Amino acid sequence: MFRGFSARIGLSGVAPVLALALVLAGCGSGGDEDRAEVEAPVSAVATAPDEPVESPTLIAVKRRGYLNCGVHEGLVGFAYTDNRGEWRGFDVDFCKVMAAAIFGEANRVRFVPLTADNRYDALASGRVDVLWRNSSWTMERDTGGRFTFAGVNYYDGQGFMVRRSLALNSAAELNGARVCVAQGSTSALNAADYFRARGIEYTPVVLPTEEAARNAYAREDCDAFSADISALAAARTTLGSPQQHAILADVVSKEPLGPVVRRGDEGWTALVRWTLNAVVLAEELGVTRANVKAQEADAADPRIRRLLGVEGEFGPRLGLSKTWARDAIAEVGNYGEIFDRNLGAQSALDLTRGLNAQWNARPAGLIYGLPIR
Repeated sequence: MFRGFSARIGLSGVAPVLALALVLAGCGSGGDEDRAEVEAPVSAVATAPDEPVESPTLIAVKRRGYLNCGVHEGLVGFAYTDNRGEWRGFDVDFCKVMAAAIFGEANRVRFVPLTADNRYDALASGRVDVLWRNSSWTMERDTGGRFTFAGVNYYDGQGFMVRRSLALNSAAELNGARVCVAQGSTSALNAADYFRARGIEYTPVVLPTEEAARNAYAREDCDAFSADISALAAARTTLGSPQQHAILADVVSKEPLGPVVRRGDEGWTALVRWTLNAVVLAEELGVTRANVKAQEADAADPRIRRLLGVEGEFGPRLGLSKTWARDAIAEVGNYGEIFDRNLGAQSALDLTRGLNAQWNARPAGLIYGLPIR
């Protein structure tokens, strides 16, 4: 095509083209200086070393010897202390995943219980290094200038819990109802949006914490309790007669929950993002807590070999060892194992995977492992 185009120009077209080139070359008052200004950044980009971004947060964590992880102050399934005072839960396990990736030991973490109201202040002040506290990724939070969401570890939605004795089938039947919600969460706004869009009158009962909202509902200070559906399932297990309470089918919002970090430390953001991704990818590739060492020794799949550090230098790009992901999986497990023991069939909540199934499962979910390559 290019030969034909040149031939069609012919000799008669050479002069105008050269003239135009000379005019363009002479444009501007600076001549060579102007060209230097344009060319310098291109040259700089081309020769810049492709090195990992150093993370001040990671340096501080390593110097301290443990990770400070912000979690819910008490939510069954996600973050709570057992009868021995040990922290357990879905989000707790992701804190352990990070500790294992950084130190090779899942117990190198300190859990800092936070309310919905004080969680972001605790992160901004440096009291915690990362927030794993069922926090919804919203535009306002992500573009506020202070924080960055590093991924999604649970896809949720807001719903309503009511007493079965009310014989309700839908949240649209809550006209005139008192609805308990927690202060500092997205629940109050979502509930207001839902009822306003439908012209339904209701009375919001805003409590300082999720626990206070749950207790108010238990005392019958309100007719419904509205929160993330996973939180409602957890709350129901704590009530005197769980079977007397129903979670309505209505899902009135999208709540992508995930880890939050301070803005400005790109290396730390990448570390959080890829440790989450590593356990997601491990489930997809069939790497488990039980077989990870065998996979490390025998796997022929290059995706598994890169994940476990047999090939490539992916851990060092995060400021970690080559076996960062292998250590996390060996200590805590893959995403499916973490889900099952805290939220799924092996837990009191017995939640189905739903949207939190792998993308290639049947039925498919939204959990998708980014490629390590």
